[in-house]
Amino acid sequence: MSLRLSRRAFTAGSAAAAGLTAMGPLRRAHAAMRTDRLNVLCWEGYNTDDVLGPFRDLHPDATVRAESGTSDPDMINKLRAGEVNVWDLINVNQPWAKGQLYPEGLIKPLDKERFLPYFDHMAPEFQGPYPLAFADDGELIGMPQRYGPFSFVVNTDKISRATAEDQGWKLFLDPAMKDRYGILTYDNWNIMHMCLTGDLNPFKPLDDAGMAKFKEVAETIFSGAKLRSDDLVAMNTALINGEIDAYFTGGTYTASPARLDGLTNIRAVTPNSGPIDGKGGVVWIELTSLVNNPDPSALAPDFLEFVQKPEICKAVGFAEGTYNPVAQMGDPDVFKLWDADELDAIQWDTLAEEMDRSVEYDVVASYDALSKIYNVAKRS
Repeated sequence: MSLRLSRRAFTAGSAAAAGLTAMGPLRRAHAAMRTDRLNVLCWEGYNTDDVLGPFRDLHPDATVRAESGTSDPDMINKLRAGEVNVWDLINVNQPWAKGQLYPEGLIKPLDKERFLPYFDHMAPEFQGPYPLAFADDGELIGMPQRYGPFSFVVNTDKISRATAEDQGWKLFLDPAMKDRYGILTYDNWNIMHMCLTGDLNPFKPLDDAGMAKFKEVAETIFSGAKLRSDDLVAMNTALINGEIDAYFTGGTYTASPARLDGLTNIRAVTPNSGPIDGKGGVVWIELTSLVNNPDPSALAPDFLEFVQKPEICKAVGFAEGTYNPVAQMGDPDVFKLWDADELDAIQWDTLAEEMDRSVEYDVVASYDALSKIYNVAKRS
């Protein structure tokens, strides 16, 4: 999910390695597949030693590396530019696998017999199984893991949770909020959220009236902001220090480091209502898929199965810098690895209801036109 994060250590590698060794080797299909290397293109978390270290221990003769991306489109464009020959797995947010990666032949189906049983142990939202893990032809094309609502964040000592949820995005249009909030400049999310603020659906093309409304909202939000940054740590610090009382664009993902440090007045908020079928929140869900590499690695499906193990689910969910729920927390053996403070950090107590008030993250339909309007407002 993130851009430019400060890191904090999380040392679960040795425990994960011990647990996995006890479970024995994972199933592998070696025929006509290489076993000497694995390359993973991913959001941060899968590239940490806590995740890769135990897998390397299981495969000491293989070179295993992972590279963190900065945006879903950038990672997808690497494959389009010919790097299907480089990568074996890609980890991006939910709309891309079904909407672009699979139709363009950049990823390939997973073995249903091997992977479908894992859905039975996931949280209820992912059982059925999760629709966006499947292509239109019925093939299984990705496995979900990390997820979370992503709207905005407040200091509940200054703005109550109830007030923030009731006002929703309109909080940032309130003249009384001028110079009391910051903007976390994750531009794609900002554009999406500014549409929601203007009662617009960002996932459908906008007409001229919609574009005019978006322009009005973007100008109002940028002009009223006290500060802007693409650094979530800086934004949380400003919230903690009282420099601001809220920030536009954020969620469990960005609030979690402060909450884990005991600052539970820093809270991610999902609006009670909004313009998309009555919903005003958006939830991101990562999917990991097999790249259609012409020289396939037997280690790629092994790794995808490996990250379903309880200790590795925890390592992925609590990667350095930010903390997130994982779909596998529906399994008691996974859930028990989170203590009370860690569950509070990811706002587990309200997660289900916030998911119910959110729509799936999707591609912004009029992105190019909205981006031009957004950047003008941002510069001015």
